[in-house]
Amino acid sequence: MTNSLYQRLAITITICFAILGYLFFWWSNSLAQYSQFKAEQQLHIELAKHLADDNPLLQSGAYDKPALENLFHTLMLLGPAFEFYYLDPKGNILTYSAKPDKIKRKAVDLVPINQLISAPDSVPVFGDDPRHFSRKKIFSAAPVFNGEQLQGYLYVIIGGEIYDSIFSDAKADKALLENIAWLGASLLLLFVLLLSLFRSFTSPIKLLLRDMEAIKAANFDEASINLQHWKELEKKDKNGVVKNEVSLLASNFVTLVEQINHQFSQLKKNDHIRRELLAHLSHDLRTPLSAMKGYVELLSTKNSELDASTRQQYINTVMRNVEQLKLLIDQIFELAHLEDGQVSVDNEAFVIGELLHDIMAKFTLRARQKHISLNLDPANCQLMIYSDIAKLERILTNLIENAIRHTPESGKITLVLTKVGDKLKLSVQDTGSGIHQKDIAYIFDARYRASNAQGEQHRHAGLGLAISKRLSQLLNSDLTVESELGKGSSFSLLLTQTAQSTWQ
Repeated sequence: MTNSLYQRLAITITICFAILGYLFFWWSNSLAQYSQFKAEQQLHIELAKHLADDNPLLQSGAYDKPALENLFHTLMLLGPAFEFYYLDPKGNILTYSAKPDKIKRKAVDLVPINQLISAPDSVPVFGDDPRHFSRKKIFSAAPVFNGEQLQGYLYVIIGGEIYDSIFSDAKADKALLENIAWLGASLLLLFVLLLSLFRSFTSPIKLLLRDMEAIKAANFDEASINLQHWKELEKKDKNGVVKNEVSLLASNFVTLVEQINHQFSQLKKNDHIRRELLAHLSHDLRTPLSAMKGYVELLSTKNSELDASTRQQYINTVMRNVEQLKLLIDQIFELAHLEDGQVSVDNEAFVIGELLHDIMAKFTLRARQKHISLNLDPANCQLMIYSDIAKLERILTNLIENAIRHTPESGKITLVLTKVGDKLKLSVQDTGSGIHQKDIAYIFDARYRASNAQGEQHRHAGLGLAISKRLSQLLNSDLTVESELGKGSSFSLLLTQTAQSTWQ
């Protein structure tokens, strides 16, 4: 069975604590031993010198092995914590206080001895232990002279073998009890603290996991599970940054669930809109097709019975329906292409006045046929803008076509340019039938037909405003409308201005 996060954390921290405890114990023990060696060596640093100066046998500088052995034996009885050695000038051991079978070395390195003699403040200094091949111990040393001639050294090991044996046994018994007691108390306290601490850390994670499983089982239906309590648990600092990472993770999870639910809702809404759009488009496709089919059948079955005028009238009707069908199909493909999000934008700098005059020229004849006045205000404008000229032309074409369709004879359509801060506002204003307030919120929906469209004599595809809205969004603008029923409408969008010039 896989251990939980709580268990893995507890095991890991316990191992780390044990290692750190061991390292701390080793360090503190080493530090205490170092301090002990320094204090003891400093305390007995003059011991060898005093013995050499006060003892007549050593003062004479004469070497008498039996007498020295007897002296060292007597001194060792008086001070069992010390071991005494007499060295020749080269460091060879001449005599000592220990038993012969205990001595492992024949000579002692003189470098530490000379270091201690020349710099007694540099303690602790460790010298060779004659009773061991490699062990070092603290010592006291003094040179022995015969007049001006160096005869050898008195070498005193501080804390000899007997002292180490007795002291280590006593220390082991006491340390064992102390260590067991401290270790037991520390581990008990450690486990209590860690279990409490880890439970407080892992409880939110466990709760979050439970909510994740629940929301997954509910097919990400946010309404079936209350997840808002995570947002209430967020703890933020004075800068508004969440300090608790688990709460931040949970909050992001709630946000993710909300986003998923929003996308589900949007997908359902889009699916509903697509179904409605398909139904409307099917109807609009069927109408011209049915008309075309009827007239083509008449021309096919009764062609010989029809006069030239009637035949041409039928053909013209078929052609109008063909044009209507082509326009609808073109707009369907254009809208689908825009909604795919794969349309590229080619921005460039150009004079807006020149584009507006070119577009107005395309509609001059149609406007005259309905006796509609088509104007530009101001009449001459040399302001430069930065936009996609083809897409802007498509938007304005749709808006002017829509304005001509809804403006009665002797009406007026005006393209108005206005400065709004560092932007340029372009509006297409008409004196047409206007839009009812209840329709304005839906006017840019694909296939939505406003109430003012019911009496139109000319059929149209109904996708122009939806296409214009998508195109304006691609230009980082937003197509807006202001309208009043019976008084006309004004469609506007903001454009990025690149250079200042005068209005003419």
